[in-house]
Amino acid sequence: MTSQPATASPGGAAATRPVLPAAERGATVIPEKVVARIAARAAREALATHTDTSAAHAKLAAPHASVTVGGGTARLGLTLDLPYPMDLARASRHVQHYVSGRVAYLTGMRVTEVTLAIERLVPSNGLEDRRVQ
Repeated sequence: MTSQPATASPGGAAATRPVLPAAERGATVIPEKVVARIAARAAREALATHTDTSAAHAKLAAPHASVTVGGGTARLGLTLDLPYPMDLARASRHVQHYVSGRVAYLTGMRVTEVTLAIERLVPSNGLEDRRVQ
């Protein structure tokens, strides 16, 4: 156990207080709602870095996240739009990996699962009005 530096007490005498080890000081609790917001923001970041077209990206709805937290781990569910055309498998892996890493880094939780639900494919410029001939 270590001691903090001497501080002046009201009576004028210096006093030292023992510093408890980190494990005995308590824990930070991060609500599921906060973890969900972090995950949704990370999904937006992942899509921005993975897509080249800002026009298609502007049409995408904001990702939504659901989270289950317990025992220092988090399970994430994301619902998002993806631009089209795009390699969906590669984009999905990129989003899962990026979101998992960001949530783990920012919360200190181990992310055990990231499930994606692609709600909509958003055509990039010029594809909206094209028809099969």
